[in-house]
Amino acid sequence: MKHYMNRNFTKTSLSLFFAGFSLFASQSIFAQEDKDKNISVQDSIALQQDLKGDKEADGKKNGSDRNVMLNASSNSGPRDVNIGLPGSVGGITILENDLPVVYLFWPELPNKTWRQSVSLQKTGLLKMDELASTMGDLGFAVNSYTQTGTEEFQLKGKLSGSHFGWFQGDINVSGPISENGWSYTAGAFVNFDPSTYDLGYNNYADQTKIFRAGLTKRFKDGKGIFNISYKYADSYTTTNYAVVEYGPDGEANEIDDFRIGRDSYIVRDGKVRFKDVDGGDYYWASMDGKENTNKSHNIDIFGNYLMDNGWNFKYSTRLHLAKASLLNIIPISIIDANAGDGYQIASTGEAYTGSVGTQLGMNSPEISSTSVMGRFSINKKIENHDVTLGILEQYYNIDNYVSNRSLFYQTVENQPQRLISPTTDEYGFYGYNGGAEFHTGKENKLAVYASDDWQVNDRFNLSYGVFFRHQYLDGEYSLQQRGVDFTIQDAEKSPIDKNWFNIAGKVNATYNLTKKFGVLANLQYTEENGRLERYSAPINPNTTTSKSPMGAFGVFYNSDWVSLVSQVTYLTKNNYLKRFNLVNPDNSSETQQTTTFYDIETLGWTTDVVLTPFKGFSFHGLVTVQDPKYKDFTFDAFGNNYDFSDKTVLEISKVLLELDPSYTYKDWRVWASFRYFSKQYANINNALTFAPRWENFGGINYKFSDHLNFGLTLVNFLNQVGAKGTINGAELIEDPEPYYGRLLTASYIRPFTAQLSVSFNF
Repeated sequence: MKHYMNRNFTKTSLSLFFAGFSLFASQSIFAQEDKDKNISVQDSIALQQDLKGDKEADGKKNGSDRNVMLNASSNSGPRDVNIGLPGSVGGITILENDLPVVYLFWPELPNKTWRQSVSLQKTGLLKMDELASTMGDLGFAVNSYTQTGTEEFQLKGKLSGSHFGWFQGDINVSGPISENGWSYTAGAFVNFDPSTYDLGYNNYADQTKIFRAGLTKRFKDGKGIFNISYKYADSYTTTNYAVVEYGPDGEANEIDDFRIGRDSYIVRDGKVRFKDVDGGDYYWASMDGKENTNKSHNIDIFGNYLMDNGWNFKYSTRLHLAKASLLNIIPISIIDANAGDGYQIASTGEAYTGSVGTQLGMNSPEISSTSVMGRFSINKKIENHDVTLGILEQYYNIDNYVSNRSLFYQTVENQPQRLISPTTDEYGFYGYNGGAEFHTGKENKLAVYASDDWQVNDRFNLSYGVFFRHQYLDGEYSLQQRGVDFTIQDAEKSPIDKNWFNIAGKVNATYNLTKKFGVLANLQYTEENGRLERYSAPINPNTTTSKSPMGAFGVFYNSDWVSLVSQVTYLTKNNYLKRFNLVNPDNSSETQQTTTFYDIETLGWTTDVVLTPFKGFSFHGLVTVQDPKYKDFTFDAFGNNYDFSDKTVLEISKVLLELDPSYTYKDWRVWASFRYFSKQYANINNALTFAPRWENFGGINYKFSDHLNFGLTLVNFLNQVGAKGTINGAELIEDPEPYYGRLLTASYIRPFTAQLSVSFNF
């Protein structure tokens, strides 16, 4: 058995990781613009950042924040920003100091090591084309920077809570150490969130602690800055689902015994029994225990060096060590049981009749991983060119990734109870490790990139960039079929030895036809072949190059009180990977895990406008019309062949609307944010839908003094009730009528929540 965690890092990783440190030792000077205060992100729009952006030292532009931290589903991380493609399980990409906070979101979810915090100097939204040309990835990204040491003492913090009992404490202190340029920073973030429902086994659905400490060295004459930052994170989170009665128009109606968003569909004791494929031992995993708790240590060394020839050298390096644990309970189906079916409540032995929920448990317990990353770039303004050249290195090692599986039954009620049936063992479980996952090994990505922002003349701006990457995979996986007797010690293993070269790039052009009106064109392209996680299942994965070309053309208009962008966008991506937990439509007690690959294409039109008609008032509006379709989407299941090509993509509305008014008067600011989502398809066959919905937020902010601010945020103040996402276990349903009036499970938007915050800064 190979244990890759004991291997040395690749020579490439070591060379690049220490290259920046060698430069520091030889020259002893680094530089970065000194920004001690928090910098707020422009309250504008992402599309308009093609015309005006918050440019970083290395030439990257931050887009609008798009209210990315207003998440209607969760209080623990940013929302996904729609691009017409399915969102990642791990959510939107999150960067800190220009590097991903985690190399891969599975099994270490980003929100278990990163949260919005006062210990971040600033946070913004990185545009799609910037992510493509600096990371080679597709989509938007949250871009954040660690709070560095300050030349004067600074204390800032934020205390937040809700009427459901949520408490979050966030504090950062920084200041000088000596007169020769040394300073310090330290921060603590704690989050105790019961969410909006009561669990049977713990008071909190999200318990997260993040602690930071760092040192900063500023050199004389503004020549440079050197930072070293340490972060420790300890987090577990819980995902809840709602039981709803499905209606003929896609509505999700509450039932008498279960309130959407207020009741828990997680088994009452929060425990699931597994058989570990790494050793073969049976064990119990707890939703609030070590089997679901992620612990990580993170060391960043970053800064700048302003060279004598005018080039700005910027570097950011990271060592990330994690023990990642992930425990999920996913609803599969709901069936009706009568006395002859033999169901009993596991804790009492009492006979049970009524609705029975089938649940899938998945656990990756304490998976060790190591990431080493480094980004090194130089940037210079040369006449009307803004040129950036860079290198990006990412090394990742994961030791025996496993996902143990089991199935069980539970009652359908608030805080459900586990059931025993004639098909389960004495504890109420069956189907151990059907669909279990395993791989082990390492990955390395080495990339070079270049970009130029060229102001050709007063009317014409051209921004272009290219990104070249080599990716290497080395590890093991198993094609042996999974089941109760599968262990990685006894399994036959196959080697993973892959090399790929990928290219990405962007070309953006804007041309002013008049002083206020102009046209724009955007071209973007990314490639990828896959990662080690594609080898988790007992199949030979499809590692064909996944290509994502995107093109857009539009117009813009800017005046004293209106800024408008309207454009048409075409985007495709091939070789999507999706793993389904399927239920046989002819026998709801029969399940199957299926891995499939497919393509998606989408055509959309977006208009984005910001209005400031009078002092203090601002209105942002966005409307998107799109048509995302599956292509080449076929697979076999339960003896049948299914073809879902040309079906509309799951969970993506064809019409989106965002309305964001705000008004500021003296020290008061009143704001609201409304998001409309048209009908969404809830199964891949497009037979089941969820009705259109509104997500809404509102708030009042009051600046009491230069040092003290108060805020009130209302989540879902219109108290919308409904479900969203997919209907678990209904992927293959063709006729919706039998589902009318049936009980289903789905994700949902949070119920009305009042949140109060107090911020201070001294």
